[in-house]
Amino acid sequence: MGLSLTRKLVESHLVSGKAVAGEEVGIAVDQVLLTDTNGTQAWLQFEAMGRDRVVPARAVTYIDHNVYQVDSRNSDDHRYLQTASRRYGAVLSKLGNGICHQVHMETFSVPGQTLLGTDSHTPLCGAAGMLAIGAGGLDVAVAMGGGPYFFTMPAVVRVRLTGSLRPWVTAKDVILELLRRLSVRGGSGKIFEYGGPGLASLLAAQRMTIANMGAELTLTTSVFPSDDVTRSFFTRLGRPGDWRPALPDEDAAYDDEIEVDLSRLTPLVALPGSPDRVVPVEEVAGTPVEQVMVGSCTNGSWHDMASVTGVLRGRRVHPSVSFVLFPGSHRILETMAREGLLADLLAAGATVSEPTCGSCAGIGHVPAAGTRSLRAFNRNFPGRSGVKGDEVYLCSSLVAAASALTGVITDPRTLGPEPAVTLPAKFAASDVGFVAPDGGGEVVRGPNIKPVPLGEPVAAALEAPVLLKLGDKVSTDDISPAGAAVLVFRSNVPAIAEHTFKYVDPTFPERARAAGRGIVVGGEIYGQGSSREVAAMAPMYLGVRAVIAKSFARIHRANLVNWGVAPLTFDDPAAYDGIERDDRLRLPRLRESLAAGERVRVENLRSGKAFTASCALTPRERDILLAGGLLAYTKGSR
Repeated sequence: MGLSLTRKLVESHLVSGKAVAGEEVGIAVDQVLLTDTNGTQAWLQFEAMGRDRVVPARAVTYIDHNVYQVDSRNSDDHRYLQTASRRYGAVLSKLGNGICHQVHMETFSVPGQTLLGTDSHTPLCGAAGMLAIGAGGLDVAVAMGGGPYFFTMPAVVRVRLTGSLRPWVTAKDVILELLRRLSVRGGSGKIFEYGGPGLASLLAAQRMTIANMGAELTLTTSVFPSDDVTRSFFTRLGRPGDWRPALPDEDAAYDDEIEVDLSRLTPLVALPGSPDRVVPVEEVAGTPVEQVMVGSCTNGSWHDMASVTGVLRGRRVHPSVSFVLFPGSHRILETMAREGLLADLLAAGATVSEPTCGSCAGIGHVPAAGTRSLRAFNRNFPGRSGVKGDEVYLCSSLVAAASALTGVITDPRTLGPEPAVTLPAKFAASDVGFVAPDGGGEVVRGPNIKPVPLGEPVAAALEAPVLLKLGDKVSTDDISPAGAAVLVFRSNVPAIAEHTFKYVDPTFPERARAAGRGIVVGGEIYGQGSSREVAAMAPMYLGVRAVIAKSFARIHRANLVNWGVAPLTFDDPAAYDGIERDDRLRLPRLRESLAAGERVRVENLRSGKAFTASCALTPRERDILLAGGLLAYTKGSR
């Protein structure tokens, strides 16, 4: 049997292990992507490791999340990122140049290469035939220093596409349909590789939407072939020399297969609370909305912006609605200006914001309390918009545009024929937003930038209270919230730790400090969502030494190991029911059990009952965890 494109990509970069599902592999990293959120810590960690030059041929730092400079704290981080990038060898993408994933796809993507990013939506570049994976900052810092990226080889699932999308149905509806079928847990331990006769009907921008939002399925990544559609995209970008074919063998073997008939899909909407609460748009049609948005790394493409313009042209946004668009890149915004789209959007009453992540992470355009927001974004976890008790619906750019006109969630099929979208012969090619490194200058650290804390070695035994007992689907937004008030402290762990579980239990930091050592208990897929490393760092800083859950999201589990926090999984999920907050748990042989790969005995001193939990670790992970995390392990290995 032949090889899938995914296995070709892994095997061509393999430096450790075998590309067999379930085994740990280490791969060489061709490109690195850093954001101004998680990437700030990655640069600090890179420095803490004593590195002085980035090794991968391409590293790019993006200022795209924390863009508002309302005081000096974000500006301090921006200056640090610019001077560190210059000194150590990374290109800087300046504030306003665009969202990292969209810009990287347009400017730096190369079919057949590997990309590691500090953001969970890094898989967007899988739309170009890359192996693009999101990871925690420490893993990225190691790759910046020339080390491989280690992960458990996922099962490779072929998603066979047939048919073609009908009018008013979009690529967003494809990924929402997969979320409806599979839930946010459905992609755990898997890579989706797209193929089939329907693939050729999807533009590069549509593939980007699907690959990007595969993160919400908890996929390791998504992979599309690099074909004639990809070549056309690269040509319009003025980069035909960077294109190359990347295809699976005709007789490629896969671990599983899913079929999606594109012609049978309809417009879909995700209800507030989770991206997998998906229903047909007609089930929620008529629901009033006060805010509508289109953008983010999922729906900020030229195709999205042009589709919205076609719907709004000659019409007016409803008086009760605030309608905001976030183009994905400076290149897209400049092309919109040159092609006349901005005039039509402004005449219709839309607000065109700067090309940034913006309100996706709760930065700006926070909805009013008690109102509904409809967004062509990727996530709607509770509180992510920046306000507790928010009601955020997810949809396609076409559903958003139709709803902006009416003031209620609207099925766009009621508007008549869908306006045609024409791709420009060539996208704007401006590079004014990039600063190339020259190896010079001094790295400047403002007063808000604090040293990276170190984890401590796993103790022989642990006795500690249960600081929190949580349910299923706890996201990294729940652990360390998004929003402007919190994100300004991404370079300051002591300060950001004070916001840990802010919307879940605001007393958590105080209780954790008083306890000295603590344990958190969770349900299924603990730590889903953003690759937000501080969701492991901040609890560690406050004394959390173990999380016991029914299951973990991939990136968060890796982050816990990297920061010396034991990620333990209930051997019998029923044991979860016997634990209450403030119970005191004793793990009498914790270090010995972890070192030997044995089940960890957990004794509940309140109930007198005991249960076991497992911590499946590779030898490499075991050494890192026992040392107190990757940074402590690296320092101790010198």
